[in-house]
Amino acid sequence: MNSFDLMQRHSCRRTFLRRGSLSLGAAALAGLLGSPRLRAGDAAASPDDVPRWTGVLPALHCRPRIRRVIHLCMAGGASHLETLDPKPRLAEMDGQPMPESYTRGRQIAQLQGAELKCLAPQHAFHRHGESGLEISAILPHIGSVADDLCLINSMQTDQINHDPAHTLMNTGSGVSGRPSMGSWLLYGLGSECDDLPGYVVLTSVGGGQSQPIAARQWHSGFLPSRFQGVEFRSQGDPVLYVNSPPGVGLDGQREVINAVQALNRIGDETFRDPEITTRISQYELAFRMQTSVPDLMDISGEPQHILDLYGTAGGDGSFASNCLLARRLAERGVRFIQLYHRGWDHHGGIKSGSEVTARLVDQGTAALIKDLKQRGMLDETLIIWGGEFGRTPMAQGSGRDHHIMGFSTFLAGGGVRGGTRYGATDELGYAAVENPVHVHDLHATMLHLFGIDHEQLTYRFQGRDFRLTDVSGHVIEAILT
Repeated sequence: MNSFDLMQRHSCRRTFLRRGSLSLGAAALAGLLGSPRLRAGDAAASPDDVPRWTGVLPALHCRPRIRRVIHLCMAGGASHLETLDPKPRLAEMDGQPMPESYTRGRQIAQLQGAELKCLAPQHAFHRHGESGLEISAILPHIGSVADDLCLINSMQTDQINHDPAHTLMNTGSGVSGRPSMGSWLLYGLGSECDDLPGYVVLTSVGGGQSQPIAARQWHSGFLPSRFQGVEFRSQGDPVLYVNSPPGVGLDGQREVINAVQALNRIGDETFRDPEITTRISQYELAFRMQTSVPDLMDISGEPQHILDLYGTAGGDGSFASNCLLARRLAERGVRFIQLYHRGWDHHGGIKSGSEVTARLVDQGTAALIKDLKQRGMLDETLIIWGGEFGRTPMAQGSGRDHHIMGFSTFLAGGGVRGGTRYGATDELGYAAVENPVHVHDLHATMLHLFGIDHEQLTYRFQGRDFRLTDVSGHVIEAILT
């Protein structure tokens, strides 16, 4: 047989197989669409046939304190020296050379090799509440809830540039491709809602240089994709194509989904691929979201005093509007809610820039805490507020450079001691010198509040048992009630 005849024979075989498989698929789909069982929405093809994922953990490791997390991520690196960590000594040394004893051998981002001079905190600090916590004057609303806050002034991270620092804060690793903390929670505990994703992300922007946020920050990594976060848009339709096209009703969509799901189940039984299971569950979730998402976004029933509390009429894409949506998501059982505000990267003009950015997030943050508290939900919610790293005590013109040796965050809600300050940086705000808290420790503490031992929530991948806290992490017992 010559080469031409051989090629023609192979071509005919491929054509037959391709056409045959399409014909079989078409016949199967036609049969399914014509099935009285499917037309009637038989239980075998109904949404009830897709059980909600309830988590891989057969039992919790300790008493849970919370049911959800709301992570308020101040993207760009909010300066601890202008927000949560007053430093009178740094103010006294304004314009003077930064002592070399602080910086010798230390990693610096853009100031490497430059003349290092101290830059005083650009805003005054005031004491608030019965606890007397000192908080910057640019955060007066957050100051009003000081007695609910646990300030951690001794945070540390390993990554000095934005993207890897966000990756470490979200996944416990500076290496891309690991599961995010929200994905770990869904994998371990499951979701508490049937008609919304268990992990939702919202973003807003304003007040400074806006570093981009990659969608892989809320990805599921090597976990099945059903556990990744879902980004909702802050304006317009939160989810694209959530509304049916003209002339298409829910009954018609139900018939199509039932047919597709039946085919997916055949594939699942044949291949046992977890991504097919994900496809089945996500088709059903998407169908239910056509009702639940419009209801979520309809804030017409919110009383005026609540809108005034947040300082928004809603739907405007602002951080305050997203905070209101976060409360509504929490009410509906969403496990992990992440709000990014991109606007804290102040390499220059930090005095005015930090004031503007703070004004955009201050009222919404405090309103969320107050609103959850008055609804009896704060005790079962952990709020985390902070950025991926801090800023240097040394000046970068009129701004500050990236900084990893010491920065601040705060926690509020279930299981956390309010009105307290934990850890401290040195007198110039350069390095954590008292009770350092690594990102891994923050993750371990969060999991502990859910009743999870961070060392026991693992997933085997490429021959190794991975976990959110990698091979590190300690629960911060001192801040817990």
